[in-house]
Amino acid sequence: MMLESQIEEVLEYQTKSIIEIQEGTPRDITDKVDLTDNHVKILTGIRRCGKSTVLLQIARKHPHFNYLSFEDPRLSAFGVNDFFKLEKIFGRIGNSELFFFDEIQNVDGWERYVRVLHDKKQKVIVTGSNAKILSKELGTSLTGRQISLEVFPFSYVEYLAHFNLNAGVESFSGYFQLGGMPEFLNTKNRDVLLNLYNDLIYRDIVVRHGLRNPKIVKELGVFLATNIGKEFSFNNLAKTFELGSSNTVASYISYFEDAYLFLTVPRFSFSLKQQAKNPKKIYGIDTGLITNLSMSFSKDQGRLLENLVFIHLLRLGKDVYYYRQKGECNFIVSKNNKVEMAVQVCYDLNVDNLRREVNGLAEALNELGLTEGFIFTFNQKDELEKDGKIINVIPVWEWMK
Repeated sequence: MMLESQIEEVLEYQTKSIIEIQEGTPRDITDKVDLTDNHVKILTGIRRCGKSTVLLQIARKHPHFNYLSFEDPRLSAFGVNDFFKLEKIFGRIGNSELFFFDEIQNVDGWERYVRVLHDKKQKVIVTGSNAKILSKELGTSLTGRQISLEVFPFSYVEYLAHFNLNAGVESFSGYFQLGGMPEFLNTKNRDVLLNLYNDLIYRDIVVRHGLRNPKIVKELGVFLATNIGKEFSFNNLAKTFELGSSNTVASYISYFEDAYLFLTVPRFSFSLKQQAKNPKKIYGIDTGLITNLSMSFSKDQGRLLENLVFIHLLRLGKDVYYYRQKGECNFIVSKNNKVEMAVQVCYDLNVDNLRREVNGLAEALNELGLTEGFIFTFNQKDELEKDGKIINVIPVWEWMK
């Protein structure tokens, strides 16, 4: 609980501050936020990926709006009933039907107040850094009344705009190594990413879930970063880290996913039951973060490129699986339960790996009834044919631009 005067003081400070904040590099996701309907818009994503900037970019398209960021430590005592005090202050400043709340998950019960605004036909956009907490909090309060959108680190196109570069292998090489976390791109200071990692471990995982051994969680995260693109099993991880139970490992992996640090990919199967039984693969949210966390001294460029493709597919709103039968295909891509494409990722296609890459892709194409497939490379372009199937070899940077 807070005094109205305390809330007003913070609001005045933030109002002055946001006037001075630069809008930053335009983010593509702002065009996807439709304020003509009355759905509550929920923007989620990893910390420091630019959600606050996105929120301000959307807000500044309108002459009048109400805005408050709950990242401000002076609002740590803010409770759900304090929203009504805040609304009175907003009213004195100038009435607006637009409400923008940053990192709203810091307020217990926030969804009940947002439901009140929704029922009054107000338009609300909120941001949050934890996928599962937000979905749990919504409960029945906002069921059917919200649209969730994920904010990712910079795409390649946004990276180009940020540095005013042209698309090509040279600029893509920078993006490939540095990733897309805005603050790190501005400073090139490795500590920015390491501090982000520690912040995610402690704030979004250890504290939030009441864990007693943060060292194990950090070590597990480094292990996952070092084994990007590989299959894993909960049982093997439990043995490796002496966690005793595969259920404990499964919980830890879900915490990483909730914080958007790592994401899992299931093996493709037409049987959902079989899909749940099969091993999954692990990927990271950002190649720069992975590179700086990994213990591998000889970086596997192929798996890093694979990770970059995976994140971009998610950015495009696709559902992604991996394929393994006799051979392997990196990604089966679907939308609304309809398979759209099969993709191999190979950093350098050569005589040593050509047969393996093509055969694995062709096998997937045959099973899925697709007439063409794709091999994404670092900088090779070609067209191949296998068993009557067309295989397009395309540089990743060309596909992403």
